[in-house]
Amino acid sequence: MSDDISSLDTALPDHGGHRQRLRDRARKGGVSALPDYELLELFLFRSIPQRDVKPLAKALLTRFGSLPATLSAPLEDMLQVSALDNKGRALKMTADIALDLALMFESTRRMLAEPLKRSTVISSWASLVSYLRVTLAHEPREQFRILFLDKKNQLIADEIMNHGTVDHAPAYPREIMRRSLELSASSVILVHNHPILG
Repeated sequence: MSDDISSLDTALPDHGGHRQRLRDRARKGGVSALPDYELLELFLFRSIPQRDVKPLAKALLTRFGSLPATLSAPLEDMLQVSALDNKGRALKMTADIALDLALMFESTRRMLAEPLKRSTVISSWASLVSYLRVTLAHEPREQFRILFLDKKNQLIADEIMNHGTVDHAPAYPREIMRRSLELSASSVILVHNHPILG
């Protein structure tokens, strides 16, 4: 049998009931009371059955520095992370597990951004910064985004016009004008981020 996560020994116990104890603690105390590694561990339970995933959760947080940075990390970077479980066997990230984590981050980002999109009025620097913190906070790559506003400064659309590398995101004025006319935007805000390299 290989040590890869995809081939699991289903006869192994759930490492002394740890999973059930952690679930019980989450139910009783609420998931908001859990430290980041346990929150990540609970999520990894679903992707990696019948293995001790705490070392992998801690390895991910150590590698990327925080839960948001872990969940928003590029898939190829997540695949470099591994750990040993409580039996000394290798736990390796797979593309499916990395995708599961990325889906959790994207779902959370959309959930936070949706009410802002429907009611956001970009009328001050503070409101612009608040909106961008939600939408761009943990993006690992440079982006060139455009916020299209109506005459009351309400957000019509927030669109990524181009992705870049870690230090370059091209912008094309013709495309900006074309899209502004399509949306009947009264004004636009051009946004370019600089990802923090870890």
